[in-house]
Amino acid sequence: MSVRPLADRVMVKALDDAGEVKKGGIIIPDTAKEKPQEGKIVEVGPGRMTEDGKKIDLEVKKGDKVLYGKYSGTEITLDGDEFLIMRESDILAVVTK
Repeated sequence: MSVRPLADRVMVKALDDAGEVKKGGIIIPDTAKEKPQEGKIVEVGPGRMTEDGKKIDLEVKKGDKVLYGKYSGTEITLDGDEFLIMRESDILAVVTK
């Protein structure tokens, strides 16, 4: 299935935390974990239109690694994978090396 976000929305795949076991061997259950706030953009919308008809392109692009707010976006599941669809304004920063 293919999804293309509209306007200034982006589709983000949250990056999983590799460490489920903390120091001391304590295992944290999924229900107690905080949601990841870092992800990779997998699709972007075409940009938003202003009231006078001008198109404003997005600053982020497909493949960017981004940081976003803890409660940002709408969660969706496609083919067993979980994604977030959010506005570009919900993205706090682009992570660069």
